[in-house]
Formats: sequence, C-alpha cells, structure tokens
Amino acid sequence: MSDPSPASSVDPGGPGSGPRSARAVVFEAPERLALQDVALIDPGPGDVVVDIEFSGISTGTERLLWKGTMPQFPGLAYPLVPGYESVGRVVTAGAESGRREGEVVFVPGARCYQEVSGLFGGAASRVVVSGERVIPLPDGLGERGVLLALAATAWHAVAEAPPDLVVGHGVLGRLIARIGVLVDHPPTVWETNADRRAGAEGYTVVDPDSDERHDYPRICDVSGDAGLLDTLIGRLGHGGEVVLAGFYSDRLSFAFPSAFMREARLRVAAEWQRSDLEAVTGKIETGALSLDGLITHCLDAAEAASAYRIAFGDPDCLKMVLDWRNS
Repeated sequence: MSDPSPASSVDPGGPGSGPRSARAVVFEAPERLALQDVALIDPGPGDVVVDIEFSGISTGTERLLWKGTMPQFPGLAYPLVPGYESVGRVVTAGAESGRREGEVVFVPGARCYQEVSGLFGGAASRVVVSGERVIPLPDGLGERGVLLALAATAWHAVAEAPPDLVVGHGVLGRLIARIGVLVDHPPTVWETNADRRAGAEGYTVVDPDSDERHDYPRICDVSGDAGLLDTLIGRLGHGGEVVLAGFYSDRLSFAFPSAFMREARLRVAAEWQRSDLEAVTGKIETGALSLDGLITHCLDAAEAASAYRIAFGDPDCLKMVLDWRNS
C-alpha cells in the first residue's frame, strides 16, 4: 500500500478509483490521541464518499474508549477512530448507493480504514460508508445535525412510553424531556449540577434532594451511574418502571426487597434503529423537536486534543463539536 497523503490533496474520484486518505482523530491507546492521516478503503457501487464538516464528541461511549474502560465490543482494538455523530456532504455516490452527490447527510460512524479500527469511525475529514447507512438532513441544520444520533437514542428510549422523571440534564436528558413535552407528557428532571439546571423548555429541573416524590410511574436514567439503581427503584410507585438509557461500564445491581415490594420493572433501552433516526429527522424538519441550545462548544479539528479534554473535563460543556471544514 502506498503512503497516505493529506486528505486535502486527494482527488475524491469515483468508486474503485484508487488510494485515498483522510485526516482523522486516532486513539492510539487509552488516553493517547493523535490527529493523523489514515488510508481509506476504496468505495464500492453501494458506497458514498462523504467529506465530513462536523463531528460530535460523545461523553458516554467515547469517554469509555478514551479511558480504556469500554466493555469488549466486536471490532474494539487500538488504534481506533472514534465518533458516530458526523455530518458531511456526499462527494462521490456509487451507482447503487441510492444517494446523490451534493447531499448533506448524517453519518452514524464508518468502518473504512485500512490500518486502524473504526469504532465508531466518524471523527475524520472523509469517510467511505454504505449509502444505506447515511440519512439526508434538512436544509440549514449545520452543526446541529451531529445531534441526530442522540435524538434517535432519546426517541428509541421513550417515544412510546414517556417518563415522568428523567435523571440527568445533559444533552440526552434534555432531548428526552423535549420529547416528553412534544407528546404532552412533560417530565421532572433531576440534575445535581446547579449550573446545568438552566435551559428547561416546558418541563421542570430540580435538585434530587429537594424532590420528595416516591410514586413515579416511570423513571428514565441517562446518567450512566451504575450506583443509582437502588435510589431510583425507591422512587417508583407500585408497578413502576426504570428505563436505563445511559451506557454503564460498571456492573449493575440492586437490593431485591425494595424492588419486590414495588413489583418494579427494569427495561434497558437498546441501540436506536434506522426507524428512530427517520422519525426524529421528520420531527426536526417540521420544527416539532428543537435541537437549539444543546451545542455549547465548537473547535477546529486541528484542536482535537484540546476539544476532547474540554468535552470530558469541563462541566460547562454540554456538547463539543469538531469543525473539519478546514482539514
């Protein structure tokens, strides 16, 4: 294989048109990040080549990859390219891709690298991905399009059964609460960080210690805190349900007597499906679901090292976005 050249000097070409490369965030090992050129696979007739404009940093799964505490997943190996929240423009569309050149699309990750793993593979200046995986975006969405994965996660977790209590007022918690408002079921939201209690739109955010209610029919936890389960079960009414919509690296356990007395139910919200992406895209396009006010930080991709530190360490950072347009 020939040495990769900078992404900006690569002719996008067409399917099977020869070597190409991209600039990408690479986790070389836990807590070791580099921004480097990586060689891409050649696209096939069902693939598209997408020049990425923005990618989001996940403070859930990407933090676990960064820390080296991610549970074993198929394809998990370092070095790897993280990221599953990317927005870009199709520059090459294979004849069988179902897409067209010039479309702005959401890319939920990619596995298109020759010498590094793609888990989840979206934090790069260019990706090769199946046309079936990308989702066309409404006009004018810009960097807010990176939030589509979180919006789909929220929709998958609660759209059919909205919660009465949401634990955590980060981006996912806000989206779940906004969906609750959308379906006329505004929840209460718990948030321990006083600065993060701002920004509610049609629902109430409180300090958990000030909430005396112990009869919630349905609680949705997005905190990722494995130690909260006993507390949440203790706040349920009889026959109530706890929905786990965060990602938990530690083992979950709970005391049986409290759950037994309440005849409590426990539900794990699985990964979103394409139908969830399509549903929230429709709600966003009509304006029924707003993505405003959720992105607090945006840095050029060249500052990726600083961006990841801020995303994982600054409590004032709700969502960090990398801007790839100059890469």
